[in-house]
Amino acid sequence: MADSTQPDPCATPIVADEHHSDSAEADLPQSEDLISLTIHYHKEPITLSLPSTSTIADLSALITIDFDIPPTSQKLLISPKPGLLRPPFKDPNLLLSTLTTQKITLLGTPTSSVEALNTTLSTIRSRAQARASALREARKVQPTKYRDPKQAQDEARYTFHSIRPLPYLPNPEKSQRFLERLANDPGIKASMRKHKFSVGLLTEMNPAEHTTHESKTLGLNRNAGEVIELRLRTDDYDGYRDYKVIRKTLCHELAHNVHGPHDRKFWDLFNVIEGEVSRGDWTRGGKSVGEEEFSRPGDEIGEDEIDGGGWEGGSYVLGKGEGSVQEGLSRREILAKAAEERMKRLGKQGGEGEGEASGSGR
Repeated sequence: MADSTQPDPCATPIVADEHHSDSAEADLPQSEDLISLTIHYHKEPITLSLPSTSTIADLSALITIDFDIPPTSQKLLISPKPGLLRPPFKDPNLLLSTLTTQKITLLGTPTSSVEALNTTLSTIRSRAQARASALREARKVQPTKYRDPKQAQDEARYTFHSIRPLPYLPNPEKSQRFLERLANDPGIKASMRKHKFSVGLLTEMNPAEHTTHESKTLGLNRNAGEVIELRLRTDDYDGYRDYKVIRKTLCHELAHNVHGPHDRKFWDLFNVIEGEVSRGDWTRGGKSVGEEEFSRPGDEIGEDEIDGGGWEGGSYVLGKGEGSVQEGLSRREILAKAAEERMKRLGKQGGEGEGEASGSGR
């Protein structure tokens, strides 16, 4: 029996068809021609290999993928021509093969950089808004101004401890503001601190009670600073006297805290106080308190018209040349004596005024 594994000598051998093989190889797609295109990005040249049939639109798509720059952010500066191009292109089918000899510069920011920039800008805006809000809130709460503790202590000690107008005269609230302005005058406050003046009560006087045919009292200092009275009103009660005139009267009365009689020592001290107060007049006195003015041009006084002679031996002499030295009187006795003197003077004026049209006054 013949071995089946042996080749049959009578069989026809199989031969490869060389012609068919060459034909199949020819049918395979040929490799497409490539072009090299150099793109300048951030001053760095980058060479790209693209099919020769690629267009400017294909380049834009590649830039979107490889450079992470979206079409809306792309700018292609091609020199010398066609110049600046950006998607969507006027001619999207422009072949890149025509641009291989041109210089192409890519301008644009990657999406990640744009997002980072937007995040940074958002943070900056948030901080700016927070800062503006904080500044607005800070303006609502004014910082406390620093005050020298010693000066604050001296101002509380050397001052007018009580301020009170005459309630039975017209517009006492206006007199209150006038007196408060005097008490808060920068020059007055500075002088009182320097000389350590302390006044128990600052009040106004009634012009009718301190005007005679012989004298017109503009200020009184009772018991060396226990009470200071100032003639704020005009004689006819239709207004107030000039602020600077009243302030000068107050300087005069403050000098009586130290010296009673009008001697050389008194006038020297008065001149010192008046100079200090004038130098502290940075507010340009004589202007308004609120909406009301206390300025009367031409309202002037002579130094001998301010009071009736000051303190003499511990008591105040009411009226020019009136009264006598009264040693060691208490405050109650002084006030009682003052009331008695006023009653006498009013009685005298009533008797003399019967044949006259009006009393004197300035």
